[in-house]
Amino acid sequence: MKQHLPRFLLGLLVLAVLLGHAAGLYRIGFIERFDAIIYDTKVRLTMPRNVDERLVILDIDEKSLAEVGRWPWNRERMATLMNKLFDRNGVALLGFDIVFAEPDASSGLPVLESLAKKDGREAGVIQSLLPDLRHSLDYDALFAASLKNRPVVLGYYLSSKVDGTSSGALPPPTLPAGTFTGRNIAFTSWPNFGGNLPAFQKNAAGGGHFNPLVDFDGISRRVPMLAEHKGAYYDSLSLAMVRALLGSPPLVPGYADGSGGSGYAGLEWLDLPTARGNLRIPVDENVAALVPYRGFQGSYTYISAADVLADRISAEQLKGKIVLMGTTAPGLMDLRATPVGSTYPGVEVHANLISGMLDGAIKYRPAYVLGADVLLVLIAGGVMVFLLPLLSPFRASIVALIVLVFLLTVNLSFWHAGNMVLPLAAGFLLVTLLYALNMSWGYFVESKAKRQFTELFGQYVPPELVDEMAKNPEGYTMDGRKAELTVLFSDIRGFTTISEGLQPDQLATLMNLYLGSMTEVVRKHRGTLDKYIGDAIMAFWGAPVSDAEHARNAVITALDMQEALHGLNVDLQAKGWPELKIGVGINTGTMTVGDMGSKVRKAYTVMGDAVNLGSRLEGITKQYGVGIIVGDGTRDLTKKDFVYRELDRVRVKGKAEPVGIYEPLGQEGQVTKEDLEELKLWNQALRSYRAQDWDQAEVMLLNLSRIRSRYLYDLYAKRIAHCRQEPPGEGWDGVTTFETK
Repeated sequence: MKQHLPRFLLGLLVLAVLLGHAAGLYRIGFIERFDAIIYDTKVRLTMPRNVDERLVILDIDEKSLAEVGRWPWNRERMATLMNKLFDRNGVALLGFDIVFAEPDASSGLPVLESLAKKDGREAGVIQSLLPDLRHSLDYDALFAASLKNRPVVLGYYLSSKVDGTSSGALPPPTLPAGTFTGRNIAFTSWPNFGGNLPAFQKNAAGGGHFNPLVDFDGISRRVPMLAEHKGAYYDSLSLAMVRALLGSPPLVPGYADGSGGSGYAGLEWLDLPTARGNLRIPVDENVAALVPYRGFQGSYTYISAADVLADRISAEQLKGKIVLMGTTAPGLMDLRATPVGSTYPGVEVHANLISGMLDGAIKYRPAYVLGADVLLVLIAGGVMVFLLPLLSPFRASIVALIVLVFLLTVNLSFWHAGNMVLPLAAGFLLVTLLYALNMSWGYFVESKAKRQFTELFGQYVPPELVDEMAKNPEGYTMDGRKAELTVLFSDIRGFTTISEGLQPDQLATLMNLYLGSMTEVVRKHRGTLDKYIGDAIMAFWGAPVSDAEHARNAVITALDMQEALHGLNVDLQAKGWPELKIGVGINTGTMTVGDMGSKVRKAYTVMGDAVNLGSRLEGITKQYGVGIIVGDGTRDLTKKDFVYRELDRVRVKGKAEPVGIYEPLGQEGQVTKEDLEELKLWNQALRSYRAQDWDQAEVMLLNLSRIRSRYLYDLYAKRIAHCRQEPPGEGWDGVTTFETK
């Protein structure tokens, strides 16, 4: 675990930074932009894309401007339009995404009134006619009269210009000043407004602002359902129209604790209680509603205002409809950037909100979604931080994919099933960054460590062991230490004679084939290649990577080397080259292992009495006519795994204590019944020999020779003959002493 600590710490740092953003302690701009992109994408992918037949947009389009004239039209024409909408076409509700802020002087009435104030006969005539003319020429009065007692909601705008002046009149506030005293609610507040003429607002059924909230990227995603102006709170145009449609029910603020008291300050919804039930409108921390875009432009029926004025539509097209009057003409500047279009008509924004309120389709984004985001980021980050450093690149990729799918599934489940908007960018970026961090670390840092290990150990240790060591580099060192290990020496018999019979290039090819084949066997069984000494090979097991079965692996290697040599000899004989025979000595014991040598040259090797004994055992294989000899230490650790033939007890040069030497015949369970019977007879012969029962030993050796001719049997037959001539005496221990290496 220690080698993964830097990655854990870096991962926790990334997690802490993104947790701070998710918790709202600070805002990271590009994450907010990414979240906005994700939100817009979800809106576009999940919007119904159908037409809401309940609403109609009465459009001041280019056709209307061409037929009726430039905007604004005179109020007489507007009064005519009102009468046609309600009397001829029977609309249920009309809302204006337009402000009627200035008096209409197009009839010439102000000029006549000015002339009537002058002296002269003409002024008298005008004064006498003025009362009758005023009734027909006061277009504002005509329009005001057309609004009275009709379900008409006028629109107005709120202004943020502090030094500006307000104009026109506002409708009565929806909620009076002081309604939210004691609660720290982040209402959108505007100090000024541009309203309709007082007579119009007085006669209308209501009024609402049409100010959207433009987000940091210039996109309109939300509209304040309630806006604050001088302490009082005013409806949006869409909310005012829905209230008018439902009979103007009171607006009831909804809090998370349900008490309306001074506990948690979050205003999370607005309720409209009606006889048909309660209509709930979710709002966010700014008391704004997310616009539930139904589709791209054209999700509502558009009817040209010119067609209504000219009676070119049937009454059925508008009867009982909710009508919003606005403009799509480019010159009238009511186009907005939205998630579903960069030039989207503002009037259709209000239409989407009305549809969403009536359908209950407005998404929730209360303040407490921060907690959900923090929890998801924490879960995802915890998994990624503490799991990825422990996994291979493939498994790490699978885990990262699973975490991403988990985050996406939870997010979309809340979106569809809970109608709730959860942030996704922080979690998505966290997974991406942590995955990239771990992959980069593995590529640049761990691969460097692996290269260093390869440089240090690669010439000795198999690649798979280098990979294993690189996972925990602190656990390995080339410093000298003592450990119980197993060493193997092998040598080609009669190599001098063989080399003299070959050309230099042939000898080089032969040695490359032989050493390559034997080295492959050593590495196959997790051996550490120490060195080549001419035609000899030295290897050991148990270092630098610990191996609880170092003795067993060494013996298997020796058996496989003999087997591999048979296959190699077939190829050599095909070339007309001499057959090779090798002797292998193996010994287990305490050795010193480490990087040893001088400043000029060092090598990772083993030293000690146990190593020297292994070399001596290889040297005496030819004395017994066998291919492999192992010492007591190796045999004691592996006697349950292999079948051994005890060869002798010997005292090698440089060592006073005698040791038993053994020939491995094969793995337990793989030695033939005939060989086991032969071994049984041999053991009896060896016991007789050591008991100085020469006759019995000689008879058994004769029987063994009839079963199979072995150099070993002949060797002991000669020893018996020698002992008959020169009896060893009472204190003979049966040990053979070798005076040469």
